[in-house]
Amino acid sequence: MNEHRRTNHLIREASPYLRQHAHNPVDWYPWGPEALARARAEDRPILLSIGYSACHWCHVMERESFEDEGTAALMNREFVNIKVDREERPDLDQIYQGVVQILGRQGGWPLTVFLAPSGEPFFGGTYFPPEDRHGLPAFRKVLEAAAAAYRTNRDGIAETTKQLRVALQEQLAPSMADGAAPDPALAERAARALSRHMDPVHGGFGAAPKFPNPTALTFVLRHGLLRGDPFPRDLALLTLRRMAAGGIYDHLGGGFHRYSVDARWLVPHFEKMLYDNALLVPLYLEAYQATGEPQFRRVAEETVAYVRREMFQPGGGFYGSQDADSEGEEGRFFVWSRDEVLQILGRDAGEVFCRAYDVTETGNFEGGRSVLNAHASPAHLAERFGETPEAIEGVLAEGRRALFAARERRPRPFRDEKVLTGWNALMVSACARAAQVLEDAPALAAAEQSAAFLLKELRRDGRVFAVFADGRAAIPGYLDDYAFLVQALLDLFETTFDRAHLAAALDLAEAMVDLFWDAAGGGFYFTGRDHERLMVRPKSAQDHAIPAGAAVAAMDLLRLHYLTGRAAYRERAERLFGAYGKAMERNPFGFAGLLLALEFHRDTPRQIVIVGDPAAADTRDLLRAAHRAFVPHRVLIAAKSADDLPALPHLGELQVGRGGPAGRASATVCHRFACSLPVSASADLAALLAPAARP
Repeated sequence: MNEHRRTNHLIREASPYLRQHAHNPVDWYPWGPEALARARAEDRPILLSIGYSACHWCHVMERESFEDEGTAALMNREFVNIKVDREERPDLDQIYQGVVQILGRQGGWPLTVFLAPSGEPFFGGTYFPPEDRHGLPAFRKVLEAAAAAYRTNRDGIAETTKQLRVALQEQLAPSMADGAAPDPALAERAARALSRHMDPVHGGFGAAPKFPNPTALTFVLRHGLLRGDPFPRDLALLTLRRMAAGGIYDHLGGGFHRYSVDARWLVPHFEKMLYDNALLVPLYLEAYQATGEPQFRRVAEETVAYVRREMFQPGGGFYGSQDADSEGEEGRFFVWSRDEVLQILGRDAGEVFCRAYDVTETGNFEGGRSVLNAHASPAHLAERFGETPEAIEGVLAEGRRALFAARERRPRPFRDEKVLTGWNALMVSACARAAQVLEDAPALAAAEQSAAFLLKELRRDGRVFAVFADGRAAIPGYLDDYAFLVQALLDLFETTFDRAHLAAALDLAEAMVDLFWDAAGGGFYFTGRDHERLMVRPKSAQDHAIPAGAAVAAMDLLRLHYLTGRAAYRERAERLFGAYGKAMERNPFGFAGLLLALEFHRDTPRQIVIVGDPAAADTRDLLRAAHRAFVPHRVLIAAKSADDLPALPHLGELQVGRGGPAGRASATVCHRFACSLPVSASADLAALLAPAARP
């Protein structure tokens, strides 16, 4: 394709994904008034295609259909064609994914939906091949059928759009009546139900394909650990070990691919998404806090290092994703042949490495290449090769360094360099948590810089924008953007104890309630009062690849309640729990995020208060003990003196900063209106936070 032969309307867009399609022969428009007005003026249906830059099958459909002159001519003749980046417009994606699912098809990307000029859908699917294949009709047949239906069956289409609107309203914005507080046993039943759907051999939920599902996995892990229930605990830890050993994890560069096509976590879809890695880092950190297993620490460290190295822009802000494809092949950047490994490492070291990481003559991937996965332990290899485990680990470490250096010389996958507020906020939280648990100073610097970037470049007049690309902020922020950014600022406050982070979190929480809270029906809308009005205004607390914005908002409000004592924050969270109690009971997998917030509320978080000079060794020792302990239901506050502490509710007769040795830092732990005496030794604080010390 000659990129200079033609240019369509996407050339002016900031989204790298949309610009990838700017030279297709299809007369693409971005979603907006111009395209919708043309469809109405010419009485033509709309073909809406939604995808994203790291999506493998989106690229396949582009090569097969959108770059094909004949297919493009048919599309241009019969439709007004609109391309949407789902990362920029998750509101549109939610609505039209819902349409496809109501029509009885599995959602996903690329999403292909046919709309009346009003924007109301009448047919849709996902990927369509260029010819009939695997039970899917050829894309041209679909185009011709949709165009004919619009020309000849307007009454039928009007009835279909009416039914879809009603079904969408019920699916995406159901009526909500405040209910009673959920049953106290709900979380236990939910954890057991989720555990029964986990693979007892390889971990994870269900069979192939397998997604990490970090929100549900966090709920299962926390419940098992906090309640002393070995069934969910062991399945969650098994999952984390198997994922870290599998090909879904990048053993050379760190970080996780999006999902595995098989049940063993072996062969991934190779795109790397910022949000997956942002959510998995805190999960591995919690597993490390609870078990002390070095593998969990290593995975968290390597994943943060990967994001800082490859997804962090100078001055702050994290990029969105890396593509699955390079050199025209899926996974080409990441896979290896046996000959390549032996040539780079030499025969002896190469043999050890190939056995360790499952690199064979036939390969475990296409074209005789292999996806690296931890296939044999250093102890096993030591016995096989007559070496010590330490010597084998040295060979493998050197092998990983050498292959990583060789891989860096390969053509790299495309990187989508737009900055998404919500995903960035998740990564800020991950880096803040790494700074707490691992004392990772570069991670903290990245978190601070990125938070500052978001507040400077993506906030204006107290409002947040969703996307920063091509040097400008665009699109009013969604609920996720506000909720995740409040969470990030609270995580930074618990890391640095800089009051500016707490003040910014409070301001954004107030804006979030003002823009998204449904005062009449309860709950949070996904779009704010300042968003474009679409056929449905989604309102849900159901998780998808990332936790629901409403669930994170509930947790934010509870944390702020325990920092400020404002009852309105707690009351709104409680209204959410009441509204979604039955939904959580029916579908714990979809509401794991809200279940996490409910458990936080039910337990009443511990308030850990540390008073002392933050630069002094004794204060740092206490902070280290607080951060290393597995206490997910907590708020942590530190100040140089008792007079500098914020006004903390629920502390009872707290003697913060008093009662310890003169001049020494002290820590106090409070829970449900009862407080410990101040302690000054880190071992004493660790004992107060140990599981045996909890009710």
